[in-house]
Amino acid sequence: MKNKLILASASPRRLDLLKQIGITPSDIIPADIDETPNKNELPRDLALRLAIEKAQEIAKNHKGTNILAADTVVACGRRVVPKPETKKEAEKYLKLLSGRRHHVYGGIAYIDAGGALKKRLVDTVVQFKSLSQKEIDAYLETGEWQGKAGGYAIQGLAGAYIKFIRGSYSNVVGLSLYDTMILLDTNSRE
Repeated sequence: MKNKLILASASPRRLDLLKQIGITPSDIIPADIDETPNKNELPRDLALRLAIEKAQEIAKNHKGTNILAADTVVACGRRVVPKPETKKEAEKYLKLLSGRRHHVYGGIAYIDAGGALKKRLVDTVVQFKSLSQKEIDAYLETGEWQGKAGGYAIQGLAGAYIKFIRGSYSNVVGLSLYDTMILLDTNSRE
């Protein structure tokens, strides 16, 4: 990549994932946008819209620079399962997801140095085993739920509770590496 790449995200997981595939952003500038869902907005649409808005927000002040932004939305049906603010909320979310399949939508937006926008929506289906109260309590004590969409980190202890996954594992962690490489590679034939 000839020009600089700015990662428009504060997520240490996204940075680690990029480094895993040999990409080190020249700068990390989290976008400060309103992440409130629009009325009747579907979770998949929310994930893509937020990624695009984050990229566009950073691009305003960084013309001629490559910008990569992403957002992760966990959804149970049409219901967004956000990052829990409290342990009680995290418990509620884990009970909601227990034994059920849910979607993890990853919106990825890339604005190249010329200002062209490319975007992708990644949909990963995940199913937790039925969790006992003891398992939920033990997980909550780890603190892993903090700052995580849906209240869990698949790359941590919660990985032991995953019964089924269809799609990109790295998307559930925070950024689909396959789809990111497609966006960054202008010669890709997919």
